[in-house]
Amino acid sequence: MIASISHVKKVMGELRAKKKYGQNFLIDANIVDKIARIACDEELVTIEIGPGLGALSEMLLKYSKAVKAYEIDKDMYAILLDSIKDERFEVYCEDFLDSDLNVYEEKVNVCGNLPYYVTTPILFKLFESGLDINRITIMVQKEVGDRISAEKGSEDYGALSIEVQYLFKVKQELNVPRNVFYPAPNVDSAVISLTPIRARDHEFEEGFFGFVKNCFRMRRKTLHNNLKDLYDSEKIEEAYEKCGLKKDIRAQQLSLEEFLKLYEVFE
Repeated sequence: MIASISHVKKVMGELRAKKKYGQNFLIDANIVDKIARIACDEELVTIEIGPGLGALSEMLLKYSKAVKAYEIDKDMYAILLDSIKDERFEVYCEDFLDSDLNVYEEKVNVCGNLPYYVTTPILFKLFESGLDINRITIMVQKEVGDRISAEKGSEDYGALSIEVQYLFKVKQELNVPRNVFYPAPNVDSAVISLTPIRARDHEFEEGFFGFVKNCFRMRRKTLHNNLKDLYDSEKIEEAYEKCGLKKDIRAQQLSLEEFLKLYEVFE
C-alpha cells in the first residue's frame, strides 16, 4: 500500500519533499480510496495531475479504465515507474501546464492533488481546453475550495468562482486534515468535485471568460474603471442602464447571471 507513512519513508530514502512543487504525500489509505471512488468510472480513462509517489494513482487504477498521469518531478517519475507495474498506467514526465490535451478524443475524468501555487492556472487550462470532461475531482487548500464555491459579495468571489460555476455543478465532497499528509502542510485541504452542467461553446466562453477576468483585474477599483480599457465611457454607461447597475458597483457585487447579461449587452 503506497498510502502509508512506512512506504513513503522507505521509497523516499535520502530524498526530501520539494517545497517548490508543493509536495505533501497522502498517508491515509481510507481517504485515498474515498477520493478515487468519487473521481472514477470504470469505463473511463482518468487523467491524474501530480501523482507524486503514486498513492492516489494506485487507487485510481482500481476504479478506472486506465490512468494517464503527469508528473513534473524527475525523482517522483522514476519512483512511479518502479512502484506501479500496471499496463493501464502511463506517466509522463512533464509539466501539466505545458501538456497537449488535444490527444484525448474520448470522455475523461480528471483527478489530482493540486499544489496551491498552480491550482488556478491548472483549472483555467482544463476549463479552456477541448477536453470532453465527465468529472473533475481535485484536492486543494481549503481556501481555494472556498474561492471556487464563493458567492457574490464575499471576499473569496472572483473570476475563478464565475468560470467554475458557469461550467460546473460544484460539490465540496470532504475536508482533509493536514495530519494525513507527510510532511504535514500548514493548512487543511478540501476535495471538490466539478460536474459539467452545459454544452460547451468555446468561442463564447473565450470571450466571456476574458471579459470576466478583466472585470476583476483590479479588485479595489470599480467595475467601470476595469472596463475602461475595453470600452469607452458612453458605452459603459449605456450598458449599465440596460442592466440596471449602479455607477459605483464593483465586480464582486455581480452574480453570474448579471455578468452574462452585461457581457451580452456589450457584445
